[in-house]
Amino acid sequence: MNIGFFGLQFSFGLQQANMTPIYKFLGADEATMPLLWLAGPMTGLLVQPIIGALSDRTLSRLGRRTPYFLIGAILCSLCLFAMPYSPTLWMAASLLWLLDAGNNVTMEPYRAYVADRLLPEQQPAGFLTQSAFTGLAQCTSYAAPSLLAAAGVSTAIMPGHPIPDIVKLAFVVGAILSLGTIVYSVVRVPELKLDEIEKARIAALPRGFGAALAEVVDAVREMPPAMRRLAVAMLCQWYAMFVYWQYISLSVSRSLFGTTEAASAAYIDATLTAQKMGVVYNAIAFAGALILIPILKRFSVSLVHAACLAASGAAMFLIAGASGTATLYAATLGIGIGWAGMMGNTYVMLADAIPPERTGVYMGIFNMFIVIPMLIETVTMPLIYQPDLGADPRHALMLAGALMMLGALATLRVSSRTSRREPLEAG
Repeated sequence: MNIGFFGLQFSFGLQQANMTPIYKFLGADEATMPLLWLAGPMTGLLVQPIIGALSDRTLSRLGRRTPYFLIGAILCSLCLFAMPYSPTLWMAASLLWLLDAGNNVTMEPYRAYVADRLLPEQQPAGFLTQSAFTGLAQCTSYAAPSLLAAAGVSTAIMPGHPIPDIVKLAFVVGAILSLGTIVYSVVRVPELKLDEIEKARIAALPRGFGAALAEVVDAVREMPPAMRRLAVAMLCQWYAMFVYWQYISLSVSRSLFGTTEAASAAYIDATLTAQKMGVVYNAIAFAGALILIPILKRFSVSLVHAACLAASGAAMFLIAGASGTATLYAATLGIGIGWAGMMGNTYVMLADAIPPERTGVYMGIFNMFIVIPMLIETVTMPLIYQPDLGADPRHALMLAGALMMLGALATLRVSSRTSRREPLEAG
């Protein structure tokens, strides 16, 4: 099942690792960088809840979720091919909107796919395995430019071609993986067939965009209390992680390489160093997600997740004050633990709380808990970056670390099951 999720997350990893450098190569300034990342949260906010509601009530020969897997994968692959050949900043930003739309069309049904196929007692292992594949995919995508550079692909910025060849080739690889792995997953693990009662129930539901939107509104109104309590924790952790992705390469370039000049060799080196850190923390996330599976059988999910976020917050403080690469790589341990929890633990808590027949729509709504913090960050960071953070990306990482700590405290307020056989309390 998760081979396709690997390809999808490889695409997300390429964005996280390369969009700030691409924008910088094309002339963007640091203060407005969050605005150029607006595509991710906006498309997530608009696309995922609607796709979730539509997939809950889709009846097709391929199944409920599969049509959306394929449509999203095709759009994503086309945009990945085109992105590194963008001649201007506005074209790269426009392509990111289309790329994120394709990713989000595929992402939400993939989350529901796990809940559809697995029994309740299997779902923690299912979501944490999906988290592990996220770490593995993003580890690979972060490593791609460095591996290509080691293989002899040029890192130079040529006149009239502001984006280096290592970035171009990495995106071509991502395009092939995104489409190829999702098609493989669909062929190898088709959706479970619905029984006649379930088909009749879905067939009786209203169709179309308007009906899906009404379903989203109704589901928000009837949202389980435990899911509502997750909102504060999600606000803190996803605001923080968005800051980290946007400013990590800029922070490393300033603290270790003493440069802010995008056209310099030192900035290329700083970008590759930040991407290598991404390789390490995603490798840790891959292993950490698997380690968390037996841990969640013994301890509360909320307690475990709070510990993961605290580790990530401490790591961000450490990175902001780092004076050498050894400290940076040591800090990635905390980032990886936090990332494993964010991609796995939160979905375990969510699956505990929601009714199975509305899995798709609630998975889509849950994505709003991710993208709304990103939108808030996008609007607020340009306002505070100069006056409050001194136009220093290291200070931005310190802010992210503080928010991770607050997210850990907020998570402790979310009641969860220590065993899948116990009923979930509202908290």
